[in-house]
Amino acid sequence: MAVGPTGPGGEAAAGAPQDPFALVRSRGYLKLLLQAAVIGVPVCAVAFGFLAAAHALEPLVQHDLPRALGFAGTPLWWPVPLLGVAGLLVGLTIRHLPGGGGHEPADGQAGGGVPRLSALPGIALAALISLGFGAVLGPEAPLIALGGGLAAGGVRLLDRHATEQTVAAAGAAGSFAAISALLGSPLLGAFLLMEVASLAGPRLGMLLVPGLLASGVGALIFTGLGDWTGLGTYSLALHDVPVAAEPTVPEFGWALAIGLAAAFLGTGIRRLALALKARVVRHRVAATVVVGLVVGALAVGFTAVTGKPVTEVLYSGQSALGSLFGDSVGYSVPALLLLLVCKGLAYCASLSAFRGGPIFPALFLGAAGGVALSHLPGLSATAAFAMGMGAMGVAMLRLPMTSLLLATLLMGRSGLTVMPLVIVAVVVAYVAVLRLTPAPRAVAPATA
Repeated sequence: MAVGPTGPGGEAAAGAPQDPFALVRSRGYLKLLLQAAVIGVPVCAVAFGFLAAAHALEPLVQHDLPRALGFAGTPLWWPVPLLGVAGLLVGLTIRHLPGGGGHEPADGQAGGGVPRLSALPGIALAALISLGFGAVLGPEAPLIALGGGLAAGGVRLLDRHATEQTVAAAGAAGSFAAISALLGSPLLGAFLLMEVASLAGPRLGMLLVPGLLASGVGALIFTGLGDWTGLGTYSLALHDVPVAAEPTVPEFGWALAIGLAAAFLGTGIRRLALALKARVVRHRVAATVVVGLVVGALAVGFTAVTGKPVTEVLYSGQSALGSLFGDSVGYSVPALLLLLVCKGLAYCASLSAFRGGPIFPALFLGAAGGVALSHLPGLSATAAFAMGMGAMGVAMLRLPMTSLLLATLLMGRSGLTVMPLVIVAVVVAYVAVLRLTPAPRAVAPATA
């Protein structure tokens, strides 16, 4: 009897060459691509609705609500009770709704795998309250969870015989589509999910292609809804970025310094957030209320000293990046340093108790630090802004390629000019953060 390439159970025979692209040639992969194209439509529609709701909550709770309560304007102390109420609502949501409101942002960018459909309402509610009321977190982590959960749940409902591999691939495509719509580029979304999931080799292409298809189809829906409603697309973008000069030798020295400074700052924020989280989880509702009061008090203190709006400390900083860069001359160095302290502490507190993502506050802190350093000789504002974003991004995310691309593509042509400086700052920050992080302790095997 002739011996074929596979054994009795269908597994590859010893010595037979493996075909890494066999999955792509199968009919199941074509079905997966079709599902990905269909998935992109509802996922990006939900992502648009989530971002629109989060943006609509900000003026509602900051301006409309105080007037409805009889105040002539927004009182200076308003963020303190507002964030306290947000802490109460988020704490109750985390405790009582399925899914615990999603993963803990202090633990990192992704966690817990693709959520079940039953967990999505709690994830969306906790994130909307956190983001809309002023917690210093971004929308990217909830979008990844919502996109992946909707896509995986949809495949389970439509095909009860779907394998776990198919469900996982659909979930990855849904997350890809949602995060690409926010970042404004499938390239950024691809690198983010690639580094988070540690994909490599042929498996990388096979899983990214359905995600690219879902993000491309979904982007049409995302843009169409923005034009139809007149609300815009909510994608990350900077406008009117000055033309950057070619990098100089002193600026490469500044890249080393910025990378090291971001590593120490990011490590301090992460450790403090984890220490606070360990206390928050023991008394979830009460501790989240206290954290909200602290975040509000930090914003009020900053405004009382500088006269700047409380929103400079509150919220993710995504929409404030452009104004920070464009109005950098209106900030004194002491005001920028106070902004770093207040927003950094509010960021730590928000990571420990609220729900959201860590990317945009990290970019804002890095940008503010870069603008402050640009007052020193030998460092241009554009280069400092980009290096600060890249270095602080990798210090918090530990995703070097994503941090580099965020810092450079966000600034357009000027970002490409200063990319060598950003590369140095990102690499230095990344290596320094890993050196500052203690190695995980080996766990002794359990005895019988």
